[in-house]
Amino acid sequence: MYRKIMGFLEAWKKSKYRKPLILKGARQVGKTYSVLEFGRTHYENVAYFNFETNPKLNETFEENISPDYLIPILSHIAGQTIVREKTLIILDEVQLCERALTSLKYFCENAPDYHIIAAGSLLGVAVNRARFSFPVGKVDMKTMYPMDMEEFMIAQGEDALVEQIKKCFETNSPMPAALHNAAMQLYRQYLVVGGMPECVMQFKETKDYILVRHTQDTILASYLNDMSKYNNLNEIKKTRLAYDNITVQLSKKNTRFQYKLIKKGGRASEFENAIEWLCLSGIVSQVYKAEQIKKPLENYRDINAFKIYVSDLGLLCAKKDLMANDILYMVEEINDFKGGMAENYVNVQLCINEYNTYYWESERGAEIDFVIQRDGQLIPIEVKSADNTRAKSLKVYMDTYKPAYAIKLSAKNFAFEDNKKVVPLYAAFCI
Repeated sequence: MYRKIMGFLEAWKKSKYRKPLILKGARQVGKTYSVLEFGRTHYENVAYFNFETNPKLNETFEENISPDYLIPILSHIAGQTIVREKTLIILDEVQLCERALTSLKYFCENAPDYHIIAAGSLLGVAVNRARFSFPVGKVDMKTMYPMDMEEFMIAQGEDALVEQIKKCFETNSPMPAALHNAAMQLYRQYLVVGGMPECVMQFKETKDYILVRHTQDTILASYLNDMSKYNNLNEIKKTRLAYDNITVQLSKKNTRFQYKLIKKGGRASEFENAIEWLCLSGIVSQVYKAEQIKKPLENYRDINAFKIYVSDLGLLCAKKDLMANDILYMVEEINDFKGGMAENYVNVQLCINEYNTYYWESERGAEIDFVIQRDGQLIPIEVKSADNTRAKSLKVYMDTYKPAYAIKLSAKNFAFEDNKKVVPLYAAFCI
């Protein structure tokens, strides 16, 4: 299946400033498949090492981590010669071997002609809690996410529709009604299936939502299992409590995260390590409130006010045990959840496009779902789950800060009116 990360990997291979690459991301987002496919299509051979399936690999890195020592041994283990610039070396689940991560520094300094990618699903957690020195400045880093809406549509054979959406986004001209309706249907399917490659592949081949849900449940179980890694016994319970509660809080009218909703009397001091673990593992992301709309927004974030969104829509629906038809037909029974789900969807698309997202609130309670820096401008984004898009909060924001323009995401077709770029939800990947 087409993954946008391939473009990044190709540029990394060609760069004269290339360093060993660390590829981070939550479990099951397609890291291993992508780097193996990249190696197969762009190199003469691939030397693949997995620290989870072959724990004895650790011993190789314990004695000596200089490239001169490692390369002959790794060639022997792989059963093939590792050649400079012609072999891609892949160290998978590298978080299980701290010395292997440290070795990347010496590959960068002493053997830059070797092409090496280290991948891991709990790398953020491992690096943060590790006992060794991380090779700062000696590695390139990239985070991989689940498939976005564009990749999902291409996987369903909708390449032409994607091109039409991009064209309409650029020109602010409406899609033909039939295509708009088809794209909205694909958007609702994406909410159910999500972007985990295995789920997308199963859906493409079978259109069986029950089979997809079974796979999602398996992934959720593996996430719960991961919570016992790099975590002491006291933190495991809190991490699971926090994760279970995130989807509950998305159903609230005010989706700002509240510790007291995790458990009665819950406080930041009790749960902030659990939230940090979830963020570092790539399972969730935090969106902070911007106290002032000034550059850089990072300087004005309120560390005590934030929202939490999960990294995959399909897993969100599986965790809530929502039936596929309820989402496909947007039934009234899920009205309380529609807004939080649409916000979560937009945040996923923005994160994949590498935006740092913030939200804004006025003293009187007007709220803007997202503020991003786009083409050097601070742009507000309002998200509505349906097509009734009257947005008083957006007017308050625009009167206060006079942005170059605003973006309104909803079920409405493309348009540009009152200095607002109207974008259908399915086109959020274009932003």
